Amino acid sequence: MFTPHGQIALGVTAAVFVILQVRRGTPVDLLFLSAMAIVTMTGVITPAQALAGFANPAVVTIGSLLVVASALSETGVLDWIGQRLLGKVENEGRAFYRLALTLISTSAFLLNTALVAMMAPVVVDWCRRRGVSPSRLLIPVSYLTILGGVCTLIGTSTTLIVNGMLRQQYDLVTVAHAKLTPTTDADELASRQRFRDGVRPMSLFEIGRVGLPCAIAGCAGLFLVGRRFLPDRRELIEQLEENRREYIVEMLIRPECRLTGQTVEAAGLRDLPGLYLIEIDRNGEIVTPVGPDDVLRAGDRLVFAGVVSTIVDLEKIPGFVPATSLTYNEPGSHDQRRHLIEAVLSRSSPLIGTTIKAANFRRRYNAAVIAVHRNGERLQSKLGEIALEPGDTLLLQTREDFVAQHRNNPDFYLVSSVEGYSQRRHERAWIAALLSVTLIAWLVVTNVEWVQTRMPMFASSEFPAIAGICIASLLIMTRCIAMPTARDSLNLQVLLTIVGALGLGKALETSGAAHAIAVMMVDNLGSDPMMLLIVLYGTAALFTELITNNAVATILLPLAISVAQQADISPRPLVMAIALSASLSFLTPIGYQTNLMVMGPGGYRSSDYVRVGLPVAIAVATTAILLIPRVWPF
Repeated sequence: MFTPHGQIALGVTAAVFVILQVRRGTPVDLLFLSAMAIVTMTGVITPAQALAGFANPAVVTIGSLLVVASALSETGVLDWIGQRLLGKVENEGRAFYRLALTLISTSAFLLNTALVAMMAPVVVDWCRRRGVSPSRLLIPVSYLTILGGVCTLIGTSTTLIVNGMLRQQYDLVTVAHAKLTPTTDADELASRQRFRDGVRPMSLFEIGRVGLPCAIAGCAGLFLVGRRFLPDRRELIEQLEENRREYIVEMLIRPECRLTGQTVEAAGLRDLPGLYLIEIDRNGEIVTPVGPDDVLRAGDRLVFAGVVSTIVDLEKIPGFVPATSLTYNEPGSHDQRRHLIEAVLSRSSPLIGTTIKAANFRRRYNAAVIAVHRNGERLQSKLGEIALEPGDTLLLQTREDFVAQHRNNPDFYLVSSVEGYSQRRHERAWIAALLSVTLIAWLVVTNVEWVQTRMPMFASSEFPAIAGICIASLLIMTRCIAMPTARDSLNLQVLLTIVGALGLGKALETSGAAHAIAVMMVDNLGSDPMMLLIVLYGTAALFTELITNNAVATILLPLAISVAQQADISPRPLVMAIALSASLSFLTPIGYQTNLMVMGPGGYRSSDYVRVGLPVAIAVATTAILLIPRVWPF
């Protein structure tokens, strides 16, 4: 039966589940931290056990990988990947194939939360260019990254959390195993050895022995069945086009730009969404109208008329820069403090009636005008020759303190930052890519048994965290990512939720609640291993759809280990069932953070996830339940 501490632990856990369903707006991290505080204050766990989650290697590893992913975005590596991935794809079907192949393989080595955060804007941009509703592709982006995440140990935070708990359990069992006397019964010795082997930490690719077949089955279910139920919300396309000011902007092709030598069509500048190439200024010779077969040259100045979001996209191309910004930053300068600001000229501005060239923005405001908008009118003059009028909206390239300095300046009616703009560190892209590949190779090599036996430090559960910290630190020191940006990339909600859930899982374990539930399950279901596997997998799958995946793993893993002890079977298949099931959420937006991340941009409703995700969930569950006992026998 349940002890008083067990009743408290179970009651607090049940309350967390209920609150998450009844009050959907409750901050998840606050809820789990509060639950951890309650079980600590009531004596269920000690303060040291509660705070141990903050030093958990898995939490540190997740944080470092988020910094690595942000560095890849800051240096433009992901922009390059997005261009290679979807740049010349013309239709939705081919886009799906490209995404499936790339996301499943990439998310095996990059945390899927970070990957979706980076890939969603790339996909939305492609949809904007091709007139495809983002609702046709964003749920697949989330599902494909989830499927790829279970192919390796480092693909998802859930498996990292499970592995950290396994390491702790393995250390405890190893100590107990060393105390066995030679007179110990042979059957008991074999049972203890089987249990010890069942809770050993996972190697890098072990979970992939079932995870990869699950990914293939899930991908097939998504493409053959689920994709038919994806909504086609055409209003999203209209939202992408409306309420966007049209600017005129002049861009310069530097010698190192990849556009040099390409035709306008091959460079992807012909059918840009909301952007029109007006003319090319080639050393004073004007090329207009611009044809698709015109070849671009270094030094060409391209004059565009279009919306700010696409102008921001143009700046992501290395060596393709606003022509007027050269008066602000000399060529070759890579000042990472630059920002894009929109400012509306007031009637009292001293700039009214002067041309942009004569206004000397660099001296007056320490800024450069890179584009101008005037009441929906398409301006035909060159940017420097435009005479400014009251109400003109200027797109400025400025220092980071421009908004604070000029928010109340009478020269402007309104000053605001451009959302979604960040200065790319293109010149450091190769460093970020090299360090990221080094981290992956480092983790792969150190998971090889031959290496671990000769260098025991690599076998410790703390090593991936140390490797992640080393690479993240190098990325900051090599200026691939600024320290403030690195801090911002740490998703505190995710990290704090994991810490709180670890404390709650520890309470269920130490209070005996997990053991009591295990006894009840075995008494009611018998000791049929297959039935126990199905029930545990189904329970984890259900709970994962209702609360966060990491919380489910930390709460149910002690239960799975207790069930295995009670039924006298190897805990390995039950542990893997929890690790896989808690990592695979397809039926609700709240079950996995990536599902929630695409809900807004895709315009999805909760029912969309059920229709699209049900065939994927069935395919994955069937594959996992059939393969787990064959790969890890009871």
